[in-house]
Amino acid sequence: MQEQILILDFGSQYTQLIARRLRELNVYCEIHPYNKVPEITANIKGVILSGSPHSVRQQDPPKPDLSNIKGKLPLLGVCYGAQYLAHFYDGEVGKSSSREYGRANLSFVDDNNPLFKSISNNSQVWMSHADTILKTPDNFKIIASTKDVKVAGFCINGEETFGIQFHPEVYHSTEGAQLLKNFVYDICGCIGSWTPASFVETSIADLKKQLGNDKVILGLSGGVDSSVAAILLHKAIGTNLHCIFVDNGLLRKNEFESVLDSYKHMGLNVKGVNAKKEFYSALKGISDPEGKRKAIGKVFIDVFDRESKLDKDAKWLGQGTIYPDVIESVSVNGPSATIKSHHNVGGLPDYMKLKIVEPLRALFKDEVRRVGKTLGLDENILNRHPFPGPGLGIRILGDVTEEKVTILQEVDAIYIDGLKSNNLYNDVWQAGAILLNVQSVGVMGDERTYENAVALRAVSSTDGMTADWCHLPYEFLATISNEIINKVKGVNRVVYDISSKPPATIEWE
Repeated sequence: MQEQILILDFGSQYTQLIARRLRELNVYCEIHPYNKVPEITANIKGVILSGSPHSVRQQDPPKPDLSNIKGKLPLLGVCYGAQYLAHFYDGEVGKSSSREYGRANLSFVDDNNPLFKSISNNSQVWMSHADTILKTPDNFKIIASTKDVKVAGFCINGEETFGIQFHPEVYHSTEGAQLLKNFVYDICGCIGSWTPASFVETSIADLKKQLGNDKVILGLSGGVDSSVAAILLHKAIGTNLHCIFVDNGLLRKNEFESVLDSYKHMGLNVKGVNAKKEFYSALKGISDPEGKRKAIGKVFIDVFDRESKLDKDAKWLGQGTIYPDVIESVSVNGPSATIKSHHNVGGLPDYMKLKIVEPLRALFKDEVRRVGKTLGLDENILNRHPFPGPGLGIRILGDVTEEKVTILQEVDAIYIDGLKSNNLYNDVWQAGAILLNVQSVGVMGDERTYENAVALRAVSSTDGMTADWCHLPYEFLATISNEIINKVKGVNRVVYDISSKPPATIEWE
């Protein structure tokens, strides 16, 4: 079995970053809510307790069951996790004299302790806490301090249990990656076997075992996720994979034809289905973002259900679900608050008799790209920007009509083609245009206009969990704005979105 680090989530905004940092060390890890600790199997080499917006001093603080973990497996508590270990094992946690947030420097480091091997004195760390550890139990040993935080790090004598008050997973902790490497390699004994090649080999073997001679229906989107999922399934079951590409009327301009064409050389069995009218009908009069997502998801399921019945031997529905989809769709008593629903997460309706297979469920977006490269996926698909499952339906604020879709398709085509022709496309992780549900006054020629405004969005990211807005050249934005207003009837104003995630999401809906 694949070696694994278990991360227990207490609701920290940084939990996903811990997972990302471990994956970068080629160590597989999974995030689970603190109150749903999975069975501790032999392949779990260590456990990390995340930070939290909660306090151990509150009336009903988050409390995990560590009976099969503490003292039996290497354990690292981060921020809240460290305070939990101190507070509930006979120490004392109190309110900080002032909120400790931002950069700090370690004034003391016990470099004989394996957790702090190769960590330098005065190393910069990132603090984010309102409580502090006032007193440690007798069997605790302080192994790191800052000027203001005496207990910045500790270990428990006789156990491989550690706690740190700072966040090693964030960029501002300059030697945080080294600390995590010390924990997973030296203390947990991981060998770092989580690589794209090993994932491909293991996944194909697992899919063969899971699916046998069964037939699988897979919904293709033209994006990297569903394409990589398709290749993995194709390598596992060959012609038993039947792919469907649905035109939901919410794709980019000419995308249905171009995507079908791109799959021809991949040897996949792909069928195109025009279902525009069904989606437009289901979306009529719906303005709420969640309502739109659910309506789109339902029609997708209906289409797949209908198509799967044409092949009575199909037993599985393949999906390109990735790890951020799973994380953002889970909410358990606080941790991992639900950001949005995904039509490909959470199971199928009872009337649909297909089981779900999700080859990429454990991967972040950048890992999917690396796996795709290992599989030899075409560069045009491999480097394609992420595109939301609901498509332009959630890039049109308010209700969706065919007329609005046509306007946004034209705007989007000018923007994306402009990024490509100016060699900016590969510098951007995701870009798109949003049709706003507001009109504004303008002047064209000598006439007053009252037409639509559009927002352009471009972000840089590695996995979609966090993102910064891209500083595109002013000259480029000016040219694109001018071209959109001149060529797209119904648009008289263009704005550029300079919000980062968090607090904003990448999509507007």
